[in-house]
Amino acid sequence: MKKDHLEILLEDIRIKFDLVLEGHESLRKEIHDAREESNEKHDLTAFQIKALNKKLDDKTQELHNKIDAVEFRLDKKIDSVEKNLNNKINSVEKNLNNKINSVEKSLAEKIDAVAADLSEHRADTEKHRAEYKVSE
Repeated sequence: MKKDHLEILLEDIRIKFDLVLEGHESLRKEIHDAREESNEKHDLTAFQIKALNKKLDDKTQELHNKIDAVEFRLDKKIDSVEKNLNNKINSVEKNLNNKINSVEKSLAEKIDAVAADLSEHRADTEKHRAEYKVSE
């Protein structure tokens, strides 16, 4: 009986050991499946990040191009406005110089006329003084 009893115990231990091995195999498979699923998700996430980085780089380049185009247009517009204003300033300066010269010439002529009138008046006054001089 001892032998039978020992065989029964050994069989029971073997069955339990087989169950433990099956449990380990099942856990190993679940861990392996979870790792594969995790790796797939990681690969998908990495792909999505790369796609977003590409999209971000493309959008950044597009915005740089737009900024450069706006800067170019504004530079041209500023240059055009500056040229136009310089032309207007030069025109106004020329007109004002012409007016100043005209006024200066007119005033010089009037001053010369007043000087001539004054000279004539003085000569006339001197002439009349001599005539109205009282003799002693």
